[in-house]
Amino acid sequence: MANKKPILQLKNTSIFQQESLILSDISLDLYEGDFMYLIGKTGSGKSSLMKTLYGDLPLSKGEGNIVGYDLKTLKEKNIPFLRRKLGIVFQDFRLLNDRNVHDNLLFVLKATGWKDSSKCKAKIDEVLEKVDMKTKDFKMPYQLSGGEQQRVAIARALLNDPELILADEPTGNLDPKTSLEVMSVLEEINKRGKTILMATHDYPLILKYPHKTIKCDNEKVFEVV
Repeated sequence: MANKKPILQLKNTSIFQQESLILSDISLDLYEGDFMYLIGKTGSGKSSLMKTLYGDLPLSKGEGNIVGYDLKTLKEKNIPFLRRKLGIVFQDFRLLNDRNVHDNLLFVLKATGWKDSSKCKAKIDEVLEKVDMKTKDFKMPYQLSGGEQQRVAIARALLNDPELILADEPTGNLDPKTSLEVMSVLEEINKRGKTILMATHDYPLILKYPHKTIKCDNEKVFEVV
């Protein structure tokens, strides 16, 4: 691993929600270009771990570094900058229903400081091309299938060239066939060098696309061999 850059490192990390201990003593390394699954039953701490990684839950115990940020000393004002280096994909797509696909993506670019409209247009075309949605940029979210909405959500996650994509149950609301289509998009993005950490309980996907897998169980996180 000497030549690969660590994107995420946790060492003796414990995760709390308010006073409740959710996960204890996590040690984890994720390197550039890796694809890792995070599995575990509902309520086992997958989402709490994800929330800690994108700054939604503070890290109070242990060490944590992600895309160059120290989670232990992360200040509120720096959370937006951390999130720009992460691409976050949620189960429920979270698209803005009052604007079309192109304008959903433009909203994110403007919010993160892009000004030049021709550069914005080129970037939006580029990410939509990656998820095979370039011809549907004029459609409203409600005119798209669940799988298409999730592709747009993945495109949105790619806008600021993130160092790491955190996908939290990205196929959770999709049928098996659509899940495979979305997964093949993520696989393709990973093949092009993007690092992905994906929380899932979709075991058929894991069997079809095997990658390193870690599991949350009984307040612990361990690698599944």
